[in-house]
Amino acid sequence: MKKLFTFVLSFVSLAVAAQVTISGKLTDTKNKAIKGASITIIDSYDGTTTDSLGNFSFVTTETGEKYIAATMTGYLEYKAKINIQTTNIIQNIAIKELITELNAVVITAGAFEASDKKKGTVLSSLDIVTTASANGDITGALKTLPGTQQVGESEGLFVRGGSATESKIFIDGSLVNNFFYSSLPGVATRGRFNPFLFKGTVFSTGGYSALYGQALSAALLLESADLPERTQADLGVSVVGIGGGFQKLAKNKKVGYGVSYNYTNVALAFLLNKQDVDFFKTPVFHQADANFRIKTKKGIIKFYGYLSGNKTGLRNVDIDSITLKNAFTITNLNIFQNISWKENLSHGWKINTALSLSTNKDDINNELQDANKNKQQFFTPIGYAGKNFSLVSKALYTQARLVFDKRLKGINTIRFGTDYFYSKEKTSFTLFNGSKFEDIAIDNLNAIFAESDLYLTKDIALKIGSRLEHSTLMNKWNIAPRSSIAYKLTNTSQVSFAYGLFYQNPERRFLPAINNNLKFSQAAHYILQYQKISKDRILRSEIFYKKYNDLFKTDIGSNGRESIANNNGYGFAKGFEVFWRDKKTIKNLDYWISYSYLDTKRNFLNFPTEITPSFAATHTASFVSKKFVTKWKTGFNLSYNFATGRPFYNIGYDNVQTKYIIKEEGKTINYNSLSFSMNYLPNLGKPNKKIFLVWVLGVSNVLGQQQVFGYNFSQLNNNRAPITPPSKRFAFMACFMSFGIDRTQDAINNNL
Repeated sequence: MKKLFTFVLSFVSLAVAAQVTISGKLTDTKNKAIKGASITIIDSYDGTTTDSLGNFSFVTTETGEKYIAATMTGYLEYKAKINIQTTNIIQNIAIKELITELNAVVITAGAFEASDKKKGTVLSSLDIVTTASANGDITGALKTLPGTQQVGESEGLFVRGGSATESKIFIDGSLVNNFFYSSLPGVATRGRFNPFLFKGTVFSTGGYSALYGQALSAALLLESADLPERTQADLGVSVVGIGGGFQKLAKNKKVGYGVSYNYTNVALAFLLNKQDVDFFKTPVFHQADANFRIKTKKGIIKFYGYLSGNKTGLRNVDIDSITLKNAFTITNLNIFQNISWKENLSHGWKINTALSLSTNKDDINNELQDANKNKQQFFTPIGYAGKNFSLVSKALYTQARLVFDKRLKGINTIRFGTDYFYSKEKTSFTLFNGSKFEDIAIDNLNAIFAESDLYLTKDIALKIGSRLEHSTLMNKWNIAPRSSIAYKLTNTSQVSFAYGLFYQNPERRFLPAINNNLKFSQAAHYILQYQKISKDRILRSEIFYKKYNDLFKTDIGSNGRESIANNNGYGFAKGFEVFWRDKKTIKNLDYWISYSYLDTKRNFLNFPTEITPSFAATHTASFVSKKFVTKWKTGFNLSYNFATGRPFYNIGYDNVQTKYIIKEEGKTINYNSLSFSMNYLPNLGKPNKKIFLVWVLGVSNVLGQQQVFGYNFSQLNNNRAPITPPSKRFAFMACFMSFGIDRTQDAINNNL
């Protein structure tokens, strides 16, 4: 027994002597301790986890050359060879944090995200349709964001001193040439497309991606919805019309298709809302669309087709007389079709293609009438003679687009591709005496582009790209380099800077040009942004500067029409903007505030000198609030929009000096508008219901505040007339029914 005891004691002594302690500290590359990481000897059971200070210590009986490993979610795995002998080992380890889409900085300079899922989102999709002042229009909601102008006499997005033609809108990568209904004199028309068609929105008020072009100021990128969640139908009835549709989802949940139709007749709405404009032909709209979605192996194919037709006639007092009136009628037919395909290929490659075709026809007639609505014809002076005319405009647009996307190491990405645009626009103008003039503008615009997202660390990211374009209309090339950098200050805050060159073709209404040797107009953007986003609060501020070169100048041609003469125009726009959104301070209340300061001047078109354009206000601000009261099953939405007075000019052509001159100038009154809307959901909390209802009531400019957008001037005398809204306020009532899917909970979740 004594010998056995001695043997066991000797064995235990040898075993203890063979144990080695391995200890150290685990940190990241910034020497910050990492808690809860796993430290192990590979192919053994020996190991431990790090404490709150990153320290670790464990004992091993392994000997010889082994590998020690350190693993932690979100970090690169560490593995190193160690030689275990008889002495303890101290192994301090530093591991690099993985750059992922969740923790990496996001380049946001100049861009607003409106999505339900994407990181960096400022607005959700539902925010767009529940903004009181928007009246269900996408661009109406965007006008509550900094950088946009409150222009009420013309449709479009006026951004940072740019005209409406300097902002372009894309659906699934395809340019939409007629996003808004055709223009009416002094009346801003709506966008054609339903906001519920889209699942994501990126509104770039400057410095947008090299994947897009032909916009000096801004780009609005809309992404259509994918497959529906389930088969469903909807029906809407309002004071302006009726509409409905359905979406069918196949049993295999890989195919979906749908159609919708909307009939709009504003006669009833005009009875409820007195109009200051004489609409002798009540606006009537027919709109239909169809779509299909096919889920492929690793992607999706989408088709969207749209058709609309409308006719409107309005009569205004003629500015050059007391008793005469101008009767303006327009008939419009618009078609837009777009098919796109996205697919994840092998080895990190993606492909994104799109093909679109659109046509637009405007048939316009203007007639000078007396008090009895009889046509009046005058041959002198020429200013009166020209008030009887007709215009037929036909346009055809096509686009083909191909983009390849390659995922590199980590989340670094490179993308490149090509665009081809074809446009044919024909105008036929008939004068008072029957003389007819026709012209055709055809352009083939080819573009290639490349862009890369480079993440130097999770806190520093670069976006570098360039776009090369050639236009057969001008027979010129342009190259547009663009770059952005973002640096994360904390987990919730970052700074970004963006620079880029942007080019654009001349406006169609000023073609054909007097001078055939034209260049692209150009704008250089410089944007510095600070952003802080937490769960319930968003703060964004931007400082920007834009320099315009080679803007198009117009003159009177031999045919008596105002046409583009040269590229001698120039200008600038600078300012700063602030956006604040808060869902936390006041319980159950979500609100945002935006403010913009703009200093801009330009010399373009018929401007005699460098002046502030009439579509630019120095100070613009918006306040939007949303509150959903669950007990009442009702959402309350309020919007207040403000802008200081905009300049106005009476610019005329001096035949003696053979140049344009400013005959009169001034500023309008400040713009103020308070809008209110309510959404009542009676079926909330009743999951067994087959039909789900939403009642909507909205009133724009509730207080009836006076609004003057500018002035029309007589070219024959000293008369001038203010441009005002068709009505002081507008009330809207509607009931929307959905069959098959309840979206009432979405309304609550997105408004709390």
